[in-house]
Amino acid sequence: MSDTPTPLVPAEGWHVMHLFYSIDHSQWSLLSEGEKRQAKTQLSELVQEIRAHKDTQLLTYAIATPKADLGFMLLTPDLLDATYFEKRLTLALGVDVLTPTYSYLSQTERSEYTTSREQYGKDTLIAEDGMTEGSEEYLAALQEFDERMVHYLKHRMYPVLPDWPAICFYPMSKRRAAHDDYNWYSLDHQARAKLMKGHMKTGRKYSGKILQLITGSTGLDEHEWGVTLLAKDTIEIKNIVYEMRFDEVSARYGEFGDFYIGMLLPLNELFKKICL
Repeated sequence: MSDTPTPLVPAEGWHVMHLFYSIDHSQWSLLSEGEKRQAKTQLSELVQEIRAHKDTQLLTYAIATPKADLGFMLLTPDLLDATYFEKRLTLALGVDVLTPTYSYLSQTERSEYTTSREQYGKDTLIAEDGMTEGSEEYLAALQEFDERMVHYLKHRMYPVLPDWPAICFYPMSKRRAAHDDYNWYSLDHQARAKLMKGHMKTGRKYSGKILQLITGSTGLDEHEWGVTLLAKDTIEIKNIVYEMRFDEVSARYGEFGDFYIGMLLPLNELFKKICL
């Protein structure tokens, strides 16, 4: 039997960990100035090591409220690597300096409500835009759709996250109320897809202002999805979440966990903001 553990890499997509920590400043104050410099250097070197790992991204940010002080968003294929990096990040500033306050595990995934090529041709190009099936205009629009979907699916499964200054994370689930009218899982796929189409239409209005990453966590953590929003301005985060609350899919069926708002910063600035 091999001593090398078998990688835990999903058939497609990556694992995603959101990690939140509070700082024990009393424990930190016990360290000498030399030990503090060494601890910060150790964390900086670990961040660079993780970012250099194949197909791995790591965002570092300060949390804007007392829910936590420090946050990391880690994307990497192998769950063994993710767990190894998480344990090292927890200890990087010294034993007991960082205390985990919340964490969330999910995976990048396809959406089961993604519009198919056939649906787009029938429902959008013919029914809404009045095109004739097989026409030059129709075929050109389908080709554009195909190219757009390749980009969209790549972003969903293997995203490249921008270094925009604001980040928001929250978990969510779909409601399972006793009354069928408010039980998402009692609806057939066609009804759910119709509701999600309107929801996604709202999200597309924020293209270029918000990068949304929806990751699946059914069977992995306490909710069913994790939602990460990256933005250049916190007002856009507020606006998109507020507007989406009026979509029927959220108004009737959405259940949300706590929201974590952070500021993406290079480590030297991060240390200043969290008083290290």
